[in-house]
Amino acid sequence: MSRSKRKTKIFGITSAESEKQDKRLWNRKFRKVCKKLIRQEKELPNNIKAVTDVWSGSKDGKRFRENIPQKYMRK
Repeated sequence: MSRSKRKTKIFGITSAESEKQDKRLWNRKFRKVCKKLIRQEKELPNNIKAVTDVWSGSKDGKRFRENIPQKYMRK
């Protein structure tokens, strides 16, 4: 995709490439809690945020950057 470019100048705050491992762990924990609550016949949580802390991930959110070189705008 040689002509593929970012539309906005929004980047992750830390140097981590992705949160793939964090998301895997969060989803495993969410499924484990749901299975436990199903066995106990209790009400299930609505989303992952009710079970885990999403701020404990390797990325700490995103930020808009104005003056960015063109090489960072390529996908």
